[in-house]
Amino acid sequence: MRQKNVKMIMCTVTAVLAFSSVNLRAEAATDLASVLPSAGVDYTLQTDATSLKNIKEEAETSVTEGETQTVDIQPEAVPGDAVPSDGSQQTENLIAAVQAEMPAMDTTATADEKVIEETKEVDISNLDAKILKDVAKKLDRKDEEESFKNLVIAKVNDYVNVRSIPSEDGEIVGKLYDKSVGSFISETNGWYEIKSGSVTGYVKGEYCVTGDEAVELAKQVGTRIATVTTTTLKVRQEPGLDKTVLGMVPIEDQLIVTEELDDWVKVNIEEGDGYVSTDYVSLSTEFVQAESKAEEEARLAKEEADRRAAQEAARRAAGRGSSGSSSDGGQVMYASGGGSEMGRAVANYALQFVGNPYVWGGTSLTNGADCSGFVMSVYKNFGVSLPHSSAADRSVGAAVNGLANAQPGDLVCYSGHVALYIGNGQIVHASTSKTGIIVSNANYRTPLSVRRIF
Repeated sequence: MRQKNVKMIMCTVTAVLAFSSVNLRAEAATDLASVLPSAGVDYTLQTDATSLKNIKEEAETSVTEGETQTVDIQPEAVPGDAVPSDGSQQTENLIAAVQAEMPAMDTTATADEKVIEETKEVDISNLDAKILKDVAKKLDRKDEEESFKNLVIAKVNDYVNVRSIPSEDGEIVGKLYDKSVGSFISETNGWYEIKSGSVTGYVKGEYCVTGDEAVELAKQVGTRIATVTTTTLKVRQEPGLDKTVLGMVPIEDQLIVTEELDDWVKVNIEEGDGYVSTDYVSLSTEFVQAESKAEEEARLAKEEADRRAAQEAARRAAGRGSSGSSSDGGQVMYASGGGSEMGRAVANYALQFVGNPYVWGGTSLTNGADCSGFVMSVYKNFGVSLPHSSAADRSVGAAVNGLANAQPGDLVCYSGHVALYIGNGQIVHASTSKTGIIVSNANYRTPLSVRRIF
């Protein structure tokens, strides 16, 4: 019993020394203080105060594994301003009581004794999920903007040459057009080494921006994209889960973002502008990249061949023409010339289904299809397998440099939509449930890309 009493007194002294004779200082991260309560607060003992952890370490240095030894624990002297005045007498009385017991009884310490740790950890499992989500979003956006500092963005009237060495004597290996973007690798005598698309080389620094200047410019020249991450995403007329549904888009579709709010982004779909929750999309920024010398030569050669083919087709079609009726009763010229024979065949085949219904998720050219289902089913008739996704259609076939170079049969990809180019600046597409399959002007919305299958 006497031994037990001494141990209890020792514990009491330990507690008093820990909490009445030391100064505590809370250290907490402040970067996110406005959003998230500190997930952990470190309490650090002042350097000239008694540390229980130090007492334990001193005791353990004299104890071998599996043994116990007698250790005399003597309170260290602490500065007067570290001990509250109202507890000094109580502390002295407790110490005196222990000292009176010490001759008759040694205090035994073991290596596995529990001590009061100096770090207090706070459980964050009960924090509001929305707070954590908001923090994650802000960190993601901050990380992305920080990465913009490593971009090199052309700021010229037309383009800046990409050369093989950091000198004007270097071979031209590509072109970085105005507002196009590359990744910074290094800097040599006022030249930036970059990688952009398939091009790696050097551009003169005076024609580009990087670092902090690139951060703001990247926001202006980049296209903000929302990629759908859920099976079917509802696009609403206003931000809010109780707002009217404007339309729906499937998983992996990519939508152009025109405005960003806290939990919603404004996007453009076939039915118009609407809002989607950021819980169901991933946000990214896309940039135009450099064109290599080989890519430029191939593009120019193909454009020249296409122009000649179009002129020849126009001469053959002279005097007979080709016409039809648009959805508004106006005159429409259908695939009268230009492009490959297979491309024209695709366009003409697709046109026979104008007037048929639009059905979400459908693939039937007669009973109803959605935009990508329509394109997929048209090309299936020609032995070509395409994905049932307007976003995935942006990666099929070969890239075409804009609507000006589109040919009949090309896929015209918009934000959340895809159509078939039929010539003369027009497309045929499964538009909406209200309009069905119709013919429209290809520039009724800004395309994201044009792809050529044949």
